[in-house]
Amino acid sequence: MQRLDKILSEAGVASRKDLRGMIRAGRVTVNGVTAKSPEEKYDETTAEITVDGVSIRKKTAVLLMLHKPAGFVTSTDDPRDRTVMELIPEEYRKLDVKPVGRLDKETEGLLLFTNDGDLAHSILSPKKEVWKTYYARHEGTATDADVEAFASGLQLRDGTVCLSAKLEPVGPGESRISVCEGKYHQVRRMMASRGMTVLYLKREREGGLSLGELALGGVCEVSPEQI
Repeated sequence: MQRLDKILSEAGVASRKDLRGMIRAGRVTVNGVTAKSPEEKYDETTAEITVDGVSIRKKTAVLLMLHKPAGFVTSTDDPRDRTVMELIPEEYRKLDVKPVGRLDKETEGLLLFTNDGDLAHSILSPKKEVWKTYYARHEGTATDADVEAFASGLQLRDGTVCLSAKLEPVGPGESRISVCEGKYHQVRRMMASRGMTVLYLKREREGGLSLGELALGGVCEVSPEQI
């Protein structure tokens, strides 16, 4: 059970101070009855709350998938660049969703967002083996030796050791790469370590999720079980 003003504040409706005035002005209903006091307590998981007749979404765990375009940085705030948060609808920003992992500025593709810290940790932890698959266009063409090097676990030029990964050549200058960790610019650096500079990179799949028909810049809500 939580105070009504706290429930509404956590849902991103307004500040606690403003909410007290809104409740006392009769603008809030709970289960069809006009609320009288901000101190009234309700079960936030079952109470049906409206403000000015608009139903308020409860702050429950949510998982979103964005088809990220190039040119956006994976950050909640940046003084110089546009961020991926600009692409997230306001109704979800109010639920305090954050990016799960990151895609660099020029990389396109599947990027997840959630307000559930435990879920984010499960997706990102290498121990959970949530595989992420990328399509890359690059200089050169991957060889059998490159495939074996990825599978054995690459050591990058700065000494960073990567876990076993999957490299699948799909044509001249084209490959799919699957990794279960998320080191800084990892896929680009892995490819560069084998002499294949990446020219274009797109994440196509993460765990059990794929972009499917989601348009570039589009957002959809998915079930946490699908990951």
